[in-house]
Amino acid sequence: MNEKEKVLTHLDIPYSYELAKRMEAYRCNPELGYRSAGSKAEFLTGEMLKKEMEEIGLSRVTKDEITVDGWEFRKAVLYVLDENGKKREIRLGAYQTNCVTDGAEEYPLVYVGKGTELDYKDIDVKNKLVLVDINQRDEWWINFPVYQAHLKGAKALIAVQQGGYGEIDEDALNAQDIAGPADAPAFSISRRDAQWLKEQLDNQQSRELWVTLEADSRVMPECKTYNITGQIQGKHKDRLIVLSAHYDSYFDGFQDDNTAVAMMFGIAKALIDARIQPDNTILICAMAAEEWGVIDSDFDWSTGAYEQVFTAHPEWVGKVIADLNFELPALAHGAGARIRSCYEYQPFLEQFLEDLPVLTRAYPEDASVVSPIETWSDDFSMAIAGIPSMVNDFTGGSFMETHYHSQFDNDDFYDEAVYRLHHELFTLLILALDETAVVPLDFTPVLERILAGGSEITAKVEETQEQIAAITKKLIQVTEEAQEKAKQSYEETAAINTRYYALLAEGNMQEAEQLFAENREREKQLLVKFKQEQDHFVRIDWYGEVFFPHEILWKNIGLLQDSVNALEQSDVDKALEKIYQVDNNAYAFMFDEYVYRHFTDYVFNQPKDRLKWGYGRLLGHEDLYHVVKCLLKKRKEADTDYREELHYLKECYKKQTRRLCETLKEISQTVKEMF
Repeated sequence: MNEKEKVLTHLDIPYSYELAKRMEAYRCNPELGYRSAGSKAEFLTGEMLKKEMEEIGLSRVTKDEITVDGWEFRKAVLYVLDENGKKREIRLGAYQTNCVTDGAEEYPLVYVGKGTELDYKDIDVKNKLVLVDINQRDEWWINFPVYQAHLKGAKALIAVQQGGYGEIDEDALNAQDIAGPADAPAFSISRRDAQWLKEQLDNQQSRELWVTLEADSRVMPECKTYNITGQIQGKHKDRLIVLSAHYDSYFDGFQDDNTAVAMMFGIAKALIDARIQPDNTILICAMAAEEWGVIDSDFDWSTGAYEQVFTAHPEWVGKVIADLNFELPALAHGAGARIRSCYEYQPFLEQFLEDLPVLTRAYPEDASVVSPIETWSDDFSMAIAGIPSMVNDFTGGSFMETHYHSQFDNDDFYDEAVYRLHHELFTLLILALDETAVVPLDFTPVLERILAGGSEITAKVEETQEQIAAITKKLIQVTEEAQEKAKQSYEETAAINTRYYALLAEGNMQEAEQLFAENREREKQLLVKFKQEQDHFVRIDWYGEVFFPHEILWKNIGLLQDSVNALEQSDVDKALEKIYQVDNNAYAFMFDEYVYRHFTDYVFNQPKDRLKWGYGRLLGHEDLYHVVKCLLKKRKEADTDYREELHYLKECYKKQTRRLCETLKEISQTVKEMF
């Protein structure tokens, strides 16, 4: 039995499951759960995990103190008398906002549809509770209707998910990051209870229903919390492989993320129990404050991971060859297991999957690799810091729409075979990474993505866009030359790692160590290049999707050109359809100007420590609010004089074109300097 087989035999899946269940004991809200950033429940969970690290044999167990905005949600209940005078108790979920009542307080409750600007027409909601329908997946995030209600003077907003999330059951509550100010209170309600409230309003033939609210939801600015770390020290103690998962949660958080934390501990325990000393130090990190951790920021999640690598341990950059982050690993997300990776690790991972032995069969299809890293989990914060990262992909199945962030995230949907497979898969991946002498980063997939964006521009560029065409041609030339160099570099790295593995297998440790020592500078330069790529090429759109900068700009140029063409043909509907897709201008259609501006300006006019991983990732903003409002008004009035709107859109088009030209030149220069 070789070392890999030995470790696999020591995997104890019941141990991992039991640890995941133990984490449920700590809760802010006695009935609903929640272990939120900076709360007592999060602190106690961290203390338990620290003790567990010590008991399973991890060394150098530490608590890394970080500063986040905290949240303690203890209670939120509505009491309502029905038409027969019988009291009904309605338990609410909550968002990260302040609302502490003096015992039970009475308020009128008003239903305002979707809570858009038009929904408030002729309705006074001052010091009232506002009930709204929301679909956060297909329409807009919770912060927009919440802040709209706040500006109208509402006491609090209560949201019911109508599709998008919490679809599993009529009694499902939902929780998400608020991405808004703490002084605009918000709660969630189940579809069943919301429907009952609407029926009471109908029965009374009234816009208002008197209810009693008892709530205790407190946001705590700049409080302390802790990331918990422990390690299995390797022969090369300063070369690190990090395993990470977050221990804060909504509700009980069995899948998200108890099972991930527990799997991380289970893998570490198996390595220790099998008496394996790794070549490199394996560092286990239980992250706090992933779900939320900063007030009134569009980038208010993954706060704990961001603080870990940018504040607590910036020295990890250059030492960590990979972060393996774990999310929701105990149920299937699609037809096959997937590793979502930064582009640079993709070729290595594809080869790793090809060479896998037979593992637990939990999916109908084989495992695969997908890229890029997304913003939805802690691996993004790690990657942009300069640490090559990956995660078991968790967004492909229905769980996100059905159970995710609800009280139905429990072990009723636990899949032992999937959980075992993920234990096996990532244990073997850790051991494969441990057998490398040089971080196996291949930059050709990044260059391929740059070329794909350039090719799209070349295919669609018009004669009037001569400057764009010339600059894009130069970018393609430079990138194709860089591809050859990147390909050769990876082949050399792969050959070094193949030789290193063979020496280890032969037991020729002296020559293996010599080869390892000879390649420290090579690894250093590869990690520097990785960080450069993150700094120059990784950008996000206004919905958190990851793109390269020229892709975002080219999309906007096309949309603006289409909107101009449509208006010139007096097709205002088509023009509005295109404008809707430019940056965040969809919100100009539904919410008033103050709401629109607040959630636009706050991504540019806050310091880096409030914007965290989103700082500098957006490529500016095209403000089309007044264009939208004017076109909507003119459509209603059958006014076809679009001269002002056309002039403004053409100026935006020119601005985006200038930005694209500058960006294409910058990318070309960066590629040339890197390769």
